[in-house]
Amino acid sequence: MALVKRALALLMSITLAMELIHAAVHKVGDSAGWTTIGNFDYKKWSATKTFQVQDVILFEYNAQFHNVMRVTHAMYKACNTSAPLATYTTGNDSITIKTRGHHFFFCGVPGHCQAGQKVDINVLQSNEMAPTSSVSSPPVPSAKVPGPAPSNAMPLKALKSPSGNIGLAVAVLATFLIHFA
Repeated sequence: MALVKRALALLMSITLAMELIHAAVHKVGDSAGWTTIGNFDYKKWSATKTFQVQDVILFEYNAQFHNVMRVTHAMYKACNTSAPLATYTTGNDSITIKTRGHHFFFCGVPGHCQAGQKVDINVLQSNEMAPTSSVSSPPVPSAKVPGPAPSNAMPLKALKSPSGNIGLAVAVLATFLIHFA
């Protein structure tokens, strides 16, 4: 019985670790941060990112001059600060995205949202394509090089999918049970 408990604890730890490995931290505005200086284009910034559930959105700013408000779509479009869903004021706010869809944020200081200090974080459904850049590279001619030899190894894509995480965890659990049972 103790072995089963240890195995379940190991399985849960592996599953949690796999979820955390896939989470990314996105600093809003990259090196510019969360600001009105320089007319940073947050819409363009977010369009170049692929957001996933469990990603962390990091807002870094001078708390004397800015804040972050999480709002509804209607409030976002109108820059309406009257009833935010949440307000952050530390100057170093980390927000973990827990659901798919749009997540709307803006600065609640008067005039800042209207000046463009707002961002729409869109977490795509797993079957949707991420946005692509409008800048395209010239085509690269294909070389006639033989492909890799067939392999029985699990493809990397399978390891990154939720079912691959479970499969990997089960494989580790089975190995653990075989060797330590």
